[in-house]
Amino acid sequence: MVHISRPVDGPTPSRRLFLALTGALAAAPLLAAQRATAAPAAKGLDDPAKKEIAMKLVSSAENSSLDWKAQYQYIEDIGDGRGYTAGIIGFCSGTGDMLDLVQLYSDRKPGNVLAKYLPALREVDGTDSHSGLDPNYPKDWRKAAQDTAFQQAQNDERDRVYFNPAVRQGKTDGLRVLGQFAYYDAIVMHGDGTDPTSFRNIRKRALTKAKPPAQGGAETTYLNAFLDARVWAMKQEEAHSDTSRVDTAQRVFLRNGNLDLDPPLDWKVYGDSYHIG
Repeated sequence: MVHISRPVDGPTPSRRLFLALTGALAAAPLLAAQRATAAPAAKGLDDPAKKEIAMKLVSSAENSSLDWKAQYQYIEDIGDGRGYTAGIIGFCSGTGDMLDLVQLYSDRKPGNVLAKYLPALREVDGTDSHSGLDPNYPKDWRKAAQDTAFQQAQNDERDRVYFNPAVRQGKTDGLRVLGQFAYYDAIVMHGDGTDPTSFRNIRKRALTKAKPPAQGGAETTYLNAFLDARVWAMKQEEAHSDTSRVDTAQRVFLRNGNLDLDPPLDWKVYGDSYHIG
């Protein structure tokens, strides 16, 4: 995504030879001026400060709170057909990512309080069933969430499955921070499978309407096309039909020209107002 600003190129070999012949000292002020005016490298969503903003933005939509670290212990069935939804990114018992998370935690810390649920998680994958999980799974999840090893496992799986792929694709498409975030928020909600509403197919739908900067397109035009495709995908599923996380959040930043998600940020999700100063 981010266009990394490079230092101004130094002299060509022939120029270096010329300077050597005519006196390098005379060129020193020029070279110093070139270095002084070189723009700093632009930041991406993986910059720590920008990543913190991303976590808060997603938490406002997923948990109605900016305190994303409080969500390690979150778990409930929200009735969307995906079984239990839990943790900082909404890992689901019905979509495989919760199974992968608990497996990672168990690989790192055998015998943890969630390890005994691995057979049940394998059985319910792809369904909304709680079979083998009730009645104690939510209580044990909250207990595990007090363990820093489980918190780190959540962080790592979030990055591996959602954050890193979104940022990588955003950078490849020449998008700045907001565009990378739009990709991240989409992959969090829709995953990156082969179904029509997956992230990759939302992106493909957008590409039929506009080109990203890496292909010579205008960034704002492309992001509007992507958000249009994202809204379409959300409306295909009743559980996601409220599009305010796009309409009164990401669209607001885009209309304001805030392509780098620079604070202060003000937005709404589900009618609730949020602010990052």
